[in-house]
Amino acid sequence: MEVGDLVRRVLKGDRRAVARAISRVEDAAPELRRIVSGLASRTGHARIVGLTGAPGVGKSTSTSALVKALRARGESVAVLAVDPSSPFTGGALLGDRVRMQEHSTDSGVYIRSMATRGHLGGLSWAAPHALRILDAAGFSVVLVETVGVGQAEVDIAAHADTTVVLSAPGMGDGVQAGKAGVLEVADILAVNKADREGARATVRDLRQMVAQVDREPGEWKPPVVSMAAADGEGVDDLLARLDEHAEHLRASGGLQARRRDRARREIEGIALEELTRRLADVRGHAALDKLADEVAAGADPYTAADTVLAALDG
Repeated sequence: MEVGDLVRRVLKGDRRAVARAISRVEDAAPELRRIVSGLASRTGHARIVGLTGAPGVGKSTSTSALVKALRARGESVAVLAVDPSSPFTGGALLGDRVRMQEHSTDSGVYIRSMATRGHLGGLSWAAPHALRILDAAGFSVVLVETVGVGQAEVDIAAHADTTVVLSAPGMGDGVQAGKAGVLEVADILAVNKADREGARATVRDLRQMVAQVDREPGEWKPPVVSMAAADGEGVDDLLARLDEHAEHLRASGGLQARRRDRARREIEGIALEELTRRLADVRGHAALDKLADEVAAGADPYTAADTVLAALDG
Protein backbone atom coordinates (compact mmCIF):
# COMPACT_ATOMS: atom_id res chain seq x y z
CA MET A 1 0.00 0.00 0.00
CA GLU A 2 1.33 3.45 -0.94
CA VAL A 3 2.33 5.53 2.10
CA GLY A 4 -0.04 8.41 1.44
CA ASP A 5 -2.99 6.05 1.07
CA LEU A 6 -1.97 4.14 4.20
CA VAL A 7 -1.82 7.37 6.22
CA ARG A 8 -5.23 8.52 4.96
CA ARG A 9 -6.80 5.18 5.84
CA VAL A 10 -5.25 5.15 9.33
CA LEU A 11 -6.67 8.62 9.96
CA LYS A 12 -10.10 7.27 9.02
CA GLY A 13 -9.72 4.48 11.57
CA ASP A 14 -9.38 1.68 9.00
CA ARG A 15 -8.40 -1.39 11.05
CA ARG A 16 -6.45 -3.08 8.26
CA ALA A 17 -4.46 0.09 7.66
CA VAL A 18 -3.74 0.40 11.39
CA ALA A 19 -2.53 -3.23 11.44
CA ARG A 20 -0.27 -2.65 8.44
CA ALA A 21 1.17 0.52 9.93
CA ILE A 22 2.04 -1.23 13.21
CA SER A 23 3.63 -4.04 11.22
CA ARG A 24 5.86 -1.39 9.66
CA VAL A 25 6.90 -0.45 13.20
CA GLU A 26 7.80 -4.06 14.03
CA ASP A 27 9.81 -4.38 10.83
CA ALA A 28 11.42 -0.92 11.16
CA ALA A 29 10.39 -0.44 7.53
CA PRO A 30 12.12 2.31 5.49
CA GLU A 31 8.78 4.08 4.96
CA LEU A 32 8.07 4.25 8.70
CA ARG A 33 9.48 7.76 8.93
CA ARG A 34 7.02 9.06 6.33
CA ILE A 35 4.12 7.25 8.00
CA VAL A 36 4.84 8.75 11.42
CA SER A 37 5.41 12.17 9.88
CA GLY A 38 2.05 12.00 8.12
CA LEU A 39 0.24 11.11 11.34
CA ALA A 40 2.06 13.38 13.82
CA SER A 41 -0.23 16.41 13.57
CA ARG A 42 -3.31 14.30 14.35
CA THR A 43 -2.02 12.84 17.62
CA GLY A 44 -2.12 13.90 21.27
CA HIS A 45 -5.79 13.16 21.97
CA ALA A 46 -5.84 9.55 23.19
CA ARG A 47 -5.61 8.74 26.87
CA ILE A 48 -2.84 6.18 27.38
CA VAL A 49 -3.08 3.75 30.29
CA GLY A 50 -0.32 1.25 31.02
CA LEU A 51 -0.97 -2.05 32.79
CA THR A 52 1.87 -4.15 34.09
CA GLY A 53 2.60 -6.74 36.74
CA ALA A 54 4.30 -10.07 37.26
CA PRO A 55 3.21 -13.05 35.14
CA GLY A 56 0.18 -14.74 36.67
CA VAL A 57 -1.48 -11.71 38.27
CA GLY A 58 -4.22 -11.63 35.63
CA LYS A 59 -3.17 -8.74 33.38
CA SER A 60 -5.05 -9.97 30.31
CA THR A 61 -8.20 -10.70 32.34
CA SER A 62 -7.98 -7.28 33.98
CA THR A 63 -7.39 -5.57 30.63
CA SER A 64 -10.39 -7.34 29.13
CA ALA A 65 -12.59 -6.31 32.06
CA LEU A 66 -11.39 -2.72 31.75
CA VAL A 67 -12.15 -2.71 28.02
CA LYS A 68 -15.70 -3.86 28.79
CA ALA A 69 -16.16 -1.08 31.36
CA LEU A 70 -14.81 1.58 29.01
CA ARG A 71 -17.01 0.39 26.14
CA ALA A 72 -20.06 0.50 28.42
CA ARG A 73 -19.66 4.25 28.63
CA GLY A 74 -19.02 4.73 24.92
CA GLU A 75 -15.23 4.95 24.75
CA SER A 76 -13.39 3.53 21.73
CA VAL A 77 -10.51 1.39 22.96
CA ALA A 78 -7.27 0.05 21.51
CA VAL A 79 -5.22 -2.57 23.34
CA LEU A 80 -1.52 -2.77 22.55
CA ALA A 81 0.03 -5.84 24.16
CA VAL A 82 3.81 -5.52 23.94
CA ASP A 83 5.60 -8.84 24.43
CA PRO A 84 9.18 -10.05 24.20
CA SER A 85 10.05 -11.34 20.76
CA SER A 86 9.81 -15.06 20.19
CA PRO A 87 13.34 -16.45 19.76
CA PHE A 88 12.00 -18.69 16.98
CA THR A 89 9.59 -16.61 14.92
CA GLY A 90 10.35 -13.02 15.88
CA GLY A 91 6.65 -12.54 16.59
CA ALA A 92 4.85 -11.64 19.79
CA LEU A 93 4.23 -14.26 22.44
CA LEU A 94 0.46 -14.02 22.78
CA GLY A 95 0.12 -15.84 26.09
CA ASP A 96 -3.34 -15.35 27.60
CA ARG A 97 -4.38 -12.79 25.00
CA VAL A 98 -7.06 -15.23 23.85
CA ARG A 99 -9.02 -14.12 26.91
CA MET A 100 -9.75 -10.84 25.12
CA GLN A 101 -11.39 -12.53 22.16
CA GLU A 102 -14.83 -11.62 23.50
CA HIS A 103 -14.15 -8.14 22.11
CA SER A 104 -13.03 -9.31 18.67
CA THR A 105 -16.38 -8.57 17.03
CA ASP A 106 -16.74 -5.14 18.63
CA SER A 107 -16.02 -2.41 16.06
CA GLY A 108 -15.12 -0.04 18.89
CA VAL A 109 -12.22 -2.21 20.07
CA TYR A 110 -8.89 -2.94 18.40
CA ILE A 111 -6.47 -5.48 19.89
CA ARG A 112 -2.90 -5.94 18.74
CA SER A 113 0.04 -7.91 20.12
CA MET A 114 3.34 -6.39 19.10
CA ALA A 115 6.85 -7.75 19.32
CA THR A 116 9.86 -5.49 19.78
CA ARG A 117 11.94 -7.92 17.69
CA GLY A 118 15.24 -7.18 19.34
CA HIS A 119 15.41 -3.45 18.68
CA LEU A 120 18.09 -1.94 20.90
CA GLY A 121 15.52 0.40 22.41
CA GLY A 122 12.94 -2.40 22.85
CA LEU A 123 9.71 -1.01 24.20
CA SER A 124 11.25 2.47 24.38
CA TRP A 125 11.71 2.50 20.61
CA ALA A 126 8.68 0.62 19.37
CA ALA A 127 5.88 1.75 21.68
CA PRO A 128 5.84 5.48 20.82
CA HIS A 129 5.47 4.70 17.11
CA ALA A 130 2.58 2.28 17.67
CA LEU A 131 0.93 4.66 20.14
CA ARG A 132 1.04 7.46 17.57
CA ILE A 133 -0.68 5.23 15.05
CA LEU A 134 -3.45 4.22 17.46
CA ASP A 135 -3.87 7.82 18.64
CA ALA A 136 -4.13 9.12 15.07
CA ALA A 137 -6.67 6.37 14.25
CA GLY A 138 -9.07 8.04 16.68
CA PHE A 139 -9.16 5.74 19.70
CA SER A 140 -10.09 7.65 22.84
CA VAL A 141 -8.27 5.25 25.17
CA VAL A 142 -5.21 3.10 24.48
CA LEU A 143 -4.41 0.35 26.98
CA VAL A 144 -0.79 -0.78 26.85
CA GLU A 145 -0.21 -4.15 28.48
CA THR A 146 3.28 -5.48 29.00
CA VAL A 147 4.96 -8.32 30.82
CA GLY A 148 5.99 -6.84 34.16
CA VAL A 149 9.50 -8.16 34.41
CA GLY A 150 12.09 -5.67 35.58
CA GLN A 151 12.74 -2.96 33.01
CA ALA A 152 9.34 -3.43 31.34
CA GLU A 153 7.60 -1.82 34.31
CA VAL A 154 9.83 1.25 34.10
CA ASP A 155 9.45 1.43 30.32
CA ILE A 156 5.67 1.32 30.37
CA ALA A 157 5.51 4.08 32.99
CA ALA A 158 7.56 6.25 30.65
CA HIS A 159 5.00 5.89 27.86
CA ALA A 160 1.69 6.06 29.73
CA ASP A 161 -0.35 8.91 31.15
CA THR A 162 -1.39 6.59 33.97
CA THR A 163 0.33 3.37 35.04
CA VAL A 164 -1.56 0.58 36.81
CA VAL A 165 0.59 -2.03 38.54
CA LEU A 166 -1.25 -5.29 39.18
CA SER A 167 -0.44 -7.78 41.91
CA ALA A 168 -2.21 -10.78 43.40
CA PRO A 169 -2.13 -12.67 46.69
CA GLY A 170 0.62 -15.23 46.77
CA MET A 171 2.69 -13.32 44.19
CA GLY A 172 4.79 -11.47 46.78
CA ASP A 173 3.82 -9.10 49.57
CA GLY A 174 3.97 -5.33 49.74
CA VAL A 175 7.49 -5.30 51.12
CA GLN A 176 8.75 -7.18 48.08
CA ALA A 177 6.84 -4.79 45.83
CA GLY A 178 8.59 -1.91 47.52
CA LYS A 179 11.98 -3.51 47.06
CA ALA A 180 11.26 -4.06 43.38
CA GLY A 181 10.62 -0.34 42.91
CA VAL A 182 7.01 -0.90 41.89
CA LEU A 183 5.79 2.00 44.02
CA GLU A 184 8.00 4.37 42.05
CA VAL A 185 6.20 3.71 38.76
CA ALA A 186 2.65 2.99 39.95
CA ASP A 187 -0.05 5.64 39.76
CA ILE A 188 -2.58 3.03 40.83
CA LEU A 189 -1.96 -0.29 42.57
CA ALA A 190 -4.54 -2.99 41.90
CA VAL A 191 -4.69 -6.25 43.82
CA ASN A 192 -6.43 -8.76 41.55
CA LYS A 193 -7.95 -12.09 42.56
CA ALA A 194 -9.33 -10.45 45.68
CA ASP A 195 -11.47 -13.51 46.40
CA ARG A 196 -8.37 -15.52 47.25
CA GLU A 197 -6.88 -16.05 50.66
CA GLY A 198 -4.32 -13.41 51.55
CA ALA A 199 -5.82 -10.65 49.39
CA ARG A 200 -6.68 -8.40 52.34
CA ALA A 201 -3.17 -8.77 53.71
CA THR A 202 -1.69 -7.83 50.33
CA VAL A 203 -3.89 -4.72 50.13
CA ARG A 204 -2.93 -3.76 53.69
CA ASP A 205 0.79 -4.20 53.02
CA LEU A 206 0.65 -2.10 49.88
CA ARG A 207 -1.29 0.68 51.59
CA GLN A 208 1.27 0.74 54.39
CA MET A 209 4.06 1.02 51.82
CA VAL A 210 2.28 3.89 50.06
CA ALA A 211 1.72 5.68 53.37
CA GLN A 212 5.43 5.56 54.21
CA VAL A 213 6.44 7.59 51.15
CA ASP A 214 6.94 11.31 51.79
CA ARG A 215 5.02 13.50 49.35
CA GLU A 216 4.74 17.18 48.62
CA PRO A 217 1.39 18.88 49.31
CA GLY A 218 -0.98 18.17 46.43
CA GLU A 219 1.16 15.32 45.10
CA TRP A 220 -0.76 12.27 43.86
CA LYS A 221 -0.98 9.38 46.34
CA PRO A 222 -1.40 6.02 44.53
CA PRO A 223 -4.62 4.35 45.66
CA VAL A 224 -4.77 0.59 46.22
CA VAL A 225 -7.74 -1.05 44.52
CA SER A 226 -9.05 -4.52 45.35
CA MET A 227 -10.62 -6.40 42.46
CA ALA A 228 -11.55 -9.78 41.01
CA ALA A 229 -11.38 -9.06 37.31
CA ALA A 230 -12.66 -12.47 36.23
CA ASP A 231 -15.99 -11.69 37.93
CA GLY A 232 -15.99 -7.97 37.15
CA GLU A 233 -15.69 -7.12 40.84
CA GLY A 234 -13.84 -3.88 41.60
CA VAL A 235 -13.42 -2.90 37.92
CA ASP A 236 -15.68 0.14 38.29
CA ASP A 237 -13.56 1.24 41.25
CA LEU A 238 -10.43 0.92 39.12
CA LEU A 239 -12.04 2.96 36.35
CA ALA A 240 -13.05 5.64 38.87
CA ARG A 241 -9.45 5.87 40.11
CA LEU A 242 -8.22 6.16 36.52
CA ASP A 243 -10.59 9.08 36.01
CA GLU A 244 -9.42 10.71 39.24
CA HIS A 245 -5.79 10.44 38.19
CA ALA A 246 -6.57 11.87 34.76
CA GLU A 247 -8.27 14.86 36.37
CA HIS A 248 -5.35 15.31 38.78
CA LEU A 249 -2.90 15.38 35.85
CA ARG A 250 -4.97 17.96 34.00
CA ALA A 251 -5.39 20.18 37.05
CA SER A 252 -1.75 20.00 38.15
CA GLY A 253 -0.12 20.33 34.73
CA GLY A 254 1.28 16.84 35.11
CA LEU A 255 -0.23 15.62 31.86
CA GLN A 256 1.71 18.11 29.78
CA ALA A 257 4.90 17.31 31.71
CA ARG A 258 4.49 13.56 31.18
CA ARG A 259 3.83 13.95 27.48
CA ARG A 260 6.86 16.21 27.12
CA ASP A 261 9.02 13.57 28.82
CA ARG A 262 7.49 10.94 26.54
CA ALA A 263 8.34 13.00 23.48
CA ARG A 264 11.90 13.44 24.75
CA ARG A 265 12.32 9.68 25.15
CA GLU A 266 10.83 9.12 21.72
CA ILE A 267 13.39 11.46 20.16
CA GLU A 268 16.20 9.74 22.07
CA GLY A 269 14.98 6.30 20.96
CA ILE A 270 14.90 7.28 17.30
CA ALA A 271 18.34 8.85 17.53
CA LEU A 272 19.77 5.79 19.30
CA GLU A 273 18.30 3.44 16.70
CA GLU A 274 19.84 5.51 13.89
CA LEU A 275 23.19 5.64 15.67
CA THR A 276 23.12 1.86 16.09
CA ARG A 277 22.36 1.41 12.40
CA ARG A 278 25.27 3.64 11.40
CA LEU A 279 27.61 1.86 13.79
CA ALA A 280 26.65 -1.46 12.23
CA ASP A 281 27.71 -0.04 8.87
CA VAL A 282 31.27 0.60 10.08
CA ARG A 283 31.79 -2.58 12.13
CA GLY A 284 33.23 -4.48 9.22
CA HIS A 285 35.63 -1.72 8.19
CA ALA A 286 39.36 -2.29 8.49
CA ALA A 287 39.67 1.07 10.30
CA LEU A 288 37.60 -0.22 13.22
CA ASP A 289 39.71 -3.39 13.41
CA LYS A 290 42.80 -1.21 13.53
CA LEU A 291 41.36 0.87 16.38
CA ALA A 292 40.44 -2.32 18.23
CA ASP A 293 44.01 -3.61 17.90
CA GLU A 294 45.35 -0.32 19.25
CA VAL A 295 43.02 -0.33 22.27
CA ALA A 296 43.84 -3.97 22.98
CA ALA A 297 47.50 -2.97 22.97
CA GLY A 298 46.93 -0.21 25.53
CA ALA A 299 45.60 2.81 23.60
CA ASP A 300 42.93 5.09 25.07
CA PRO A 301 39.45 3.63 24.28
CA TYR A 302 37.79 7.07 24.59
CA THR A 303 40.00 8.49 21.86
CA ALA A 304 39.17 5.49 19.68
CA ALA A 305 35.46 6.01 20.32
CA ASP A 306 35.83 9.69 19.38
CA THR A 307 37.33 8.58 16.08
CA VAL A 308 34.36 6.28 15.41
CA LEU A 309 31.88 9.03 16.28
CA ALA A 310 33.69 11.47 13.99
CA ALA A 311 33.37 8.92 11.18
CA LEU A 312 29.65 8.56 11.89
CA ASP A 313 29.20 12.33 11.75
CA GLY A 314 30.92 12.34 8.40
